This record gives sequence, C-alpha cells and structure tokens, in this order.
Amino acid sequence: MRSFFRLCFSRQIAVSALRVSLVVGTALNAINQGEHILTGNNIAWFHLLLNYFVPYCVASYSAARNQLTRDEDE
Repeated sequence: MRSFFRLCFSRQIAVSALRVSLVVGTALNAINQGEHILTGNNIAWFHLLLNYFVPYCVASYSAARNQLTRDEDE
C-alpha cells in the first residue's frame, strides 16, 4: 500500500494527473456552472474545486494502479 501512495505522488504521475484534471475539470465546470461563472453570480466554489479534484484523483489512481500491475508482470 505504501508503494501505491508513493507512486500516486511521484512527480511523473502527479504532473500527468494535474494536466488531466485541468482539462477535464475545466470542461466539467463549463458544463455545470458555465453561466454562473460568466456572470459571476452564485458560483458553487466547493463544486468548482471538486470538478478539478475528482479527475486528479481518478487519473493518479489509474496511473499508479497501472504501474503496479506492470511491475507485477515483470
């Protein structure tokens, strides 16, 4: 389990997950709150942050799990 978290926070995976979260999070925010963001009214800040945090977690989990599977196969 320790190696899994070490992989999740490794530079390569963290940078890749950050890129994914910026793209996906921006798309989700545009879809879910686009009108509110453009007008500046009643933005749900917690949801805005979650729209970036969740894709980051999914991308880093997937990359770390993939790397562990590759290491087991070798």
